[in-house]
Amino acid sequence: MSATTEPESVYAADAELGEGPVWMARDDAVWFVDIKGLRIHKYEVTTGAAWSWAAPAQPGFIAPLADSRWIAGLKTGLHYFDPKSGRFDLLATVEDPKLDNRLNDGFVDQKGRLWFGSMHDGETNLTGALYRLDGRTPVRQDPGYCITNGPAMSPDGRTLYHTDTLKRVIYAFDVDANGKLTGKRTFAEIDEGYPDGPAVDAEGCVWTALFAGRHVRRYSPKGELLEKVAFPVANITKLAFAGDDLKTVYATTAWKGLSKAEREDQPQAGALFRFEVDVPGLPQNQVRDV
Repeated sequence: MSATTEPESVYAADAELGEGPVWMARDDAVWFVDIKGLRIHKYEVTTGAAWSWAAPAQPGFIAPLADSRWIAGLKTGLHYFDPKSGRFDLLATVEDPKLDNRLNDGFVDQKGRLWFGSMHDGETNLTGALYRLDGRTPVRQDPGYCITNGPAMSPDGRTLYHTDTLKRVIYAFDVDANGKLTGKRTFAEIDEGYPDGPAVDAEGCVWTALFAGRHVRRYSPKGELLEKVAFPVANITKLAFAGDDLKTVYATTAWKGLSKAEREDQPQAGALFRFEVDVPGLPQNQVRDV
């Protein structure tokens, strides 16, 4: 991909665990969370202005609603988040607090359905799962994960991708019209770093950020590695396609897990990065029916 440019830091968010970038054309902004910093960030791409809000519990993702509010996936469950007031109002609890899980990464498909994962906060137990929100009810789809990431979906809405980060595997599922998942299979296995948040472009290729991998990867719909894009930091967590042509990619990063020496060597760790590509991404969808 000759048009891919070198990633540059555009917003020094200093996120301990940046995650879940979302491009919102209505705001001319990229929104994302800092899970361990308990913050929700907004970066206005044209002006460079930035805002942030405190979250009452670890935020794993935010997903847009049509009325300028968001659904925030917190450790305590799904909440409505209103940036105008800064309020968080509970929508639904997801799991028993005794599991010590938190919500981690989410995605809105072409039909407005919210998909998201849970994971063990201590990153040791296989208590996490993949969920779909039906109305206001979270429905478990695939259990047995320690750290979930994704999901993402193909342009035709027929294939869902979901990541088992510690196993270093990205899975693919078949999706029917009602959102039922079948045919779980290995899409790609990662040999450098750990696969984190994925995104899909208009050609159906799957991009995955790599935690502790210093780059992101682009795979064909058949799982063939097509491209690597190197970063000046180790921990890249997720990508989002932005701009009028959806050819500008924003990436969240993290300094979580870095030693003092590594942080000194990676002063941009935790920043929001940007690079350009020649194949556009897919439009951002909004959650419906909640």
